[in-house]
Amino acid sequence: MRISIAVLFLLMTGLARAQTYEVGLFAGGANNIGDIGSMNYIAPSGPAFGALFKWNKSKRYAWRGHVIYGSFTADDAKSDMRSRVQRNLRMEQSVMEFSAGLEFNFVEYNLHKLGPAFTPYLYTGLTYFRYDYNYFDAGRLIDLNQRDGSIAIPMTAGAKLRLNQFLIIGAEIGARYTFTDNLDASNPEGTQFEDFRLGNVFSDDWYVFSGITLTFTFGRKPCQDCFE
Repeated sequence: MRISIAVLFLLMTGLARAQTYEVGLFAGGANNIGDIGSMNYIAPSGPAFGALFKWNKSKRYAWRGHVIYGSFTADDAKSDMRSRVQRNLRMEQSVMEFSAGLEFNFVEYNLHKLGPAFTPYLYTGLTYFRYDYNYFDAGRLIDLNQRDGSIAIPMTAGAKLRLNQFLIIGAEIGARYTFTDNLDASNPEGTQFEDFRLGNVFSDDWYVFSGITLTFTFGRKPCQDCFE
């Protein structure tokens, strides 16, 4: 019995001082920035949620991967532009993204020492996402009942705080510059859709996820002096 208690104590002590990996959840909201709806950068019109994983390679950076699903509504009635309000188009969109990249900490962020740890951070990398491919015909949204895929560049700013030796809470706002102009059904590709294009056909769309992250830390030091 005493041996079991001693082993358990040593295990918990080791975990408390060896937090290399993080796994957790994201929850927040989503909105678009395009040719339909509001041009506000942070204006969630639907929910977003997902899962993420981080490998804290050093005190300054971490490799990160995540999967996030979000939905939003592009509504001209909520725009500050008079021409859009008069046009009065509205559409709903959902996005499923898969992203991997690098998270950079502004200050040294050492999870291998007891005590508080806080830092603002930036994240970027490469994102692949799936979305509904639709278009407008005489103001009516035509649902093609199909999904398309595209690439995006994430540009995320956030801050994170360790609550205890196992839990970290964070808040972030991430804009995604996409390589499609049809996220809001305003610019379908193909010669058969030329008459259905509207807005600025030379500017690609953006979408934004903003929310809270909660992660659980585990693992051991990746090397002898990475976090010294």
